[in-house]
Amino acid sequence: MIPRYSRPEMAAIWAPANKFRIWFEVEAHACDALAELGVIPKAAAETVWQRGTPLIEGWSEADTAKVDAIEAETRHDVIAFLTYLAQAVGEEARFVHQGMTSSDLLDTTLAVQLAQAADILLADLDRLLAALKARAEEHKHTVCIGRSHGVHAEPTTFGLKLAGHYAAFARGRARLEAARAEIATCAISGAVGTFANIDPAVEAHVADKLGLTPEPVSTQVIPRDRHAAFFATLGVIASCVENLATEVRHLQRTEVREAEEFFSAGQKGSSAMPHKRNPVLTENLTGLARMVRSYALPAMENVALWHERDISHSSVERMIGPDATVTLDFALNRLAGVVEKLLVYPEAMRANLDKLGGLVHSQRVLLGLTQAGVSREEAYTLVQRNAMKVWTEGADFLAELKADPEVPLDAAALEACFDLAYHTRRVDAIFDRVFG
Repeated sequence: MIPRYSRPEMAAIWAPANKFRIWFEVEAHACDALAELGVIPKAAAETVWQRGTPLIEGWSEADTAKVDAIEAETRHDVIAFLTYLAQAVGEEARFVHQGMTSSDLLDTTLAVQLAQAADILLADLDRLLAALKARAEEHKHTVCIGRSHGVHAEPTTFGLKLAGHYAAFARGRARLEAARAEIATCAISGAVGTFANIDPAVEAHVADKLGLTPEPVSTQVIPRDRHAAFFATLGVIASCVENLATEVRHLQRTEVREAEEFFSAGQKGSSAMPHKRNPVLTENLTGLARMVRSYALPAMENVALWHERDISHSSVERMIGPDATVTLDFALNRLAGVVEKLLVYPEAMRANLDKLGGLVHSQRVLLGLTQAGVSREEAYTLVQRNAMKVWTEGADFLAELKADPEVPLDAAALEACFDLAYHTRRVDAIFDRVFG
């Protein structure tokens, strides 16, 4: 995690204090279940909670350093933690981790962390969706040019542009909810996942206490297709971030300037050119999106493990778990801020719309001609012939059509084809589809 792109709440999920707290809760809840089954004394389970809780609640960097020192000797992170916990718990610590294996602790904890991270990301998406909806409603009827291949196509509205991005992030939110449910599974099944040394009731109890569901078949590790789906979902959401960021970057170009990022008092755009107002936030978002997407591939490669378990996935997840969630959290909040403060210039939109002398109405004329009995092929030729004069000579499209003796539409019919409101008459219906 890079502090520059980290927000405290998300970063805290991956901090040692939170990890060790979850480790302790998994072990302590398992002790409660084992005590109920009569496997260990109930007094022992109570002692684990009583003596372990103060240690976990007061966890500090010094405690982490002590666990790290034990791990330096044992070469095993779980054993190092259990050894340190035993110093606080005392004799009853022998009942901790009964019938469990390291993956039970590690995988269940990762599930909790990813679920916690997903909850923050869902809240981030809610903020972004609210911003997009508000700005879409604000510019519902702000007419601008729609572009295909980067070239003027037909009129649309800026609100419709934003509504499209709203719909994409709404789909992303639904996918993330599903991915969160899929990742939130608990495995307390022991070596190779057979429950030979631990009752499935222990797993069910721990899952209930931690807000998880029992993993049907854990084979000692939770199947990594679940994680692959989770990180792939983050990658898709990141792609939606880049899509909107790219739109803003284009609209901020000097030659377009239909919208731009908010430029705060005291902000500097260039070390050399004082006049510059650059789309630095959306350029940054483009780069961050690339990073989040890059974490999906190693998550997919983690699906293939040797037999019931190996740890080739472990080093990968220690990096992509924090990095993907922290980066996307930062990106979603930055993007929400961009949308909330986005400067929009309707006058520039209208000026750009009129740049091509009415060419944006060419399809309407084409359809008008076919309705008047002209074949589509001939109608296309007539419209294109006059349109090319606008491109090459700077002519007025409507005037050229009126002057063309082969165009069988009178002046009134041609002028009706240039009615801008025609292109926006379905906007309300589309908004109803998107926002309900």
